[in-house]
Amino acid sequence: MKNIKAIGLIFLALLFGLAAAVYATGWISRQSGIASNKVVVAAVDIDLGSRVNAQMLSTVDWPSGSVPNGSFSDIKALNDRVVKVGVLRGEALMEGKLAPVGTQGGLSAVIASGKRAMTVRVNDVVGVAGFALPGNYVDVMVNAQQEKGRGEDALQISKTVLEKVLVLAVAQEANRDDTKPKVVSAVTLELSLEDSEKLDLARSVGTLSLVLRNQMDKTTVATLGITKGQLFGEKKDIVPVSVAAAPARPRVRLAGPATPRAAECVEVIQHAGNSLTCF
Repeated sequence: MKNIKAIGLIFLALLFGLAAAVYATGWISRQSGIASNKVVVAAVDIDLGSRVNAQMLSTVDWPSGSVPNGSFSDIKALNDRVVKVGVLRGEALMEGKLAPVGTQGGLSAVIASGKRAMTVRVNDVVGVAGFALPGNYVDVMVNAQQEKGRGEDALQISKTVLEKVLVLAVAQEANRDDTKPKVVSAVTLELSLEDSEKLDLARSVGTLSLVLRNQMDKTTVATLGITKGQLFGEKKDIVPVSVAAAPARPRVRLAGPATPRAAECVEVIQHAGNSLTCF
């Protein structure tokens, strides 16, 4: 009886194994029938700004129905091209990840069209304790003396002068894949030409601070800045500006001959007669 049960279990195992083998064979045959194209991918991790060569690339079979737009099938077509973003191993290289043909390698290949790169000196406090990394966005704040009119004291003011500024590099590193904080002495920012002028003036009139912001936050907030008096809650007398009707202008008497006043007369009645006296 025991032998019959064992033989039955062995038979069932063989039956399931045969079914699995048949299914696997059919799946492999179906996969071999899917059309595919050659796509160039990165054979190693490629840092942004790097010049591509054949040793960094390889080709893989990619299903024809899902080939990425802008991808390449020939490694020679990518020779000496420069990547403007970091590319990971096994990732397809596409035209959108590459700088224009003829671009030299380095940080200049990463700068967007119409933008400029400008470096500012920072420390562990100004640089947000090293958390302002390439690819992050920051606001730029300046603390300076606000000029006043003649005879008035200058006011110390802190104000945000630039918002949502892209960090291109910290020190001499532009790799955006590293998330470890780095305390450096210089940070390179991507700015428009107008913002470059603002930043150059701001760092000459006061001290700068970088304010780290959320990557997805695109809102801008217009502020007037804050002075020392406002910070400590000092109240100043504010003279309200009235919009009521203007006060009547004083009458101006023109020079000329004086108008004679009317004479004042008094009639005096005494006894049987009367008399009129004028003043």
